[in-house]
Amino acid sequence: MHRILYTLLAFTTILVPAASMAQSQSSPAAVNRHQARDGVIRLYGACGPQNALRKVADAWERSNDLRVRITCGPEPSWSRQAQVDADIIWGTSEQSITAFLQSFPSFPSKDVVPIYLRPAIIAVKTGNPRRIQRFEDLLQPGIRIVVTEGSGIANTSGTGIWEDIAGRLGNLEDVMRFRRNIVAFSTGSGASFKAFQKLDADAWITWPEWAVDNPKVLQAIPISNDRSIWRDLNIALSTSADPQAASFLRFLVTDEAQKLMRSAGYVR
Repeated sequence: MHRILYTLLAFTTILVPAASMAQSQSSPAAVNRHQARDGVIRLYGACGPQNALRKVADAWERSNDLRVRITCGPEPSWSRQAQVDADIIWGTSEQSITAFLQSFPSFPSKDVVPIYLRPAIIAVKTGNPRRIQRFEDLLQPGIRIVVTEGSGIANTSGTGIWEDIAGRLGNLEDVMRFRRNIVAFSTGSGASFKAFQKLDADAWITWPEWAVDNPKVLQAIPISNDRSIWRDLNIALSTSADPQAASFLRFLVTDEAQKLMRSAGYVR
């Protein structure tokens, strides 16, 4: 009996500190409540709109005391830190922000606000050596195309865009011919940009800002209205954000901000 009692006491001694440690560890949401309000407005999201957002932030900072820090990249590169100190998260499509918020309990889905739209484009090499003028040119044999796909492992706004465009007119042959010309299914826009250059591709289905930000490499070819696909840029504000973060979000849709965002292809 004494041996059993000693064994139970020893087991309890092990369990109690472990339970105490578990209770003392803060959840990401709890940490965010303490660290988001640090006098810096911090935005996180996928790359693409970051340069346009930076221009807007610079304009806002000129009449406000707080600084705005913008971090972009594939979600795994910033997710852990964003859970600690993010004030604002942006999504480059509705499906992207919905996936993001699975990891961010302090950002209610009901508070997500779509703020801009932009259309998918065909990005070609600067100078357009293959003389691509319309989507149907991509269906010709020998055209090398890069598309962006999450492939079930990455969160990217480019997922499914190519098949939406190719199948827009209800013609299966268009999808089949386009697919035969795909040389890379890249998991993210950044990866697609690299693949476009590495593989010496002729075209990439992407968003206007990539051509705007990389004019020495890319040239934008618009897609006709009957095939055009649009995705939104949206934002979500943390429930523990710096008080002035809401002021920055209001500025994001002012006439001044709209002019800056329009330069990268974003419209309201």
